[in-house]
Amino acid sequence: MSTAAATMQPRRTWLGFALVTVVLWGIWGAFSGISAQRGFPDTLVYCVWALTMLPPAVFILWRNGWTLDRTPRAVLYGMLVGLLGAGGQMLLFKALTLGPAYFIFPIISLSPVVTIALSFALLHERTGKLGALGIVLALLALPMLDLSFGGGAQGVGWFVLALLIMLAWGVQAYFMKLANHTVSAESIFFYMTVGALLLVPVAWAMTDWSQPINTGRDGPWLAAGIQVLNAIGALTLVYAFRHGKAIVVAPLTNAGAPLVTAVLALLVAGVVPGPLKLAGLALALVASLLLALEPEQDAAADAG
Repeated sequence: MSTAAATMQPRRTWLGFALVTVVLWGIWGAFSGISAQRGFPDTLVYCVWALTMLPPAVFILWRNGWTLDRTPRAVLYGMLVGLLGAGGQMLLFKALTLGPAYFIFPIISLSPVVTIALSFALLHERTGKLGALGIVLALLALPMLDLSFGGGAQGVGWFVLALLIMLAWGVQAYFMKLANHTVSAESIFFYMTVGALLLVPVAWAMTDWSQPINTGRDGPWLAAGIQVLNAIGALTLVYAFRHGKAIVVAPLTNAGAPLVTAVLALLVAGVVPGPLKLAGLALALVASLLLALEPEQDAAADAG
């Protein structure tokens, strides 16, 4: 009985944090485009997002007795995670000025492939049959959730940038898991926040100030209310990686969040997904269930 409890507790821990991330990012995804639609550009949304990282970072440090790991390893890992994520976002701003979003986002959505490959090869993570099937279905679903069709794309610069973003965010998730082996989650998130803030001047400089910018309540303040969901979701993701395997957490959170977004878009705005996205959502749902139901003892077997 005690053995069963011991195996179930870690599972519930990582899964709980992963599901909170899915819900928060799903809600954030449903409303994240509102700011730009109301005249508050994405580059400034990034600045607001970086600032919304501060309250949860300070809160968890306070809750942890203001204990911050100041070792070079902690600083390096935390800053790598923060700069890879924020740097990928900077590249995305540029990519969207060069190429079509309907090609760029499906490529970026495959970042868990990088995480899975690195975690499999370097961290020797393994999963059981249910988890393996869930991973495959999630990877099939991810590009379908973002794929749409439009006019022809010109040039290859946007394609190179999309690949770099996919690589950056895939490596970011790998380092998030690697860092959790030796560094506290609270310290990782603190340095992630520092990394995000360091690139605020870059986003500020990329802003097109020749265009009118909404500085009212539905500008930066609305953006802050939406982006804090993203920030807290990033925090719970760090904890999910701390307790769970990267090869499971990465595809589950990336495939699960669009499900929540799609449901909210249907309920709030009456947006009905097209056939391709519906198929992707169905695959994502099955994949999420399989990854969540993967027996913990199978996933833990590789530890021996």
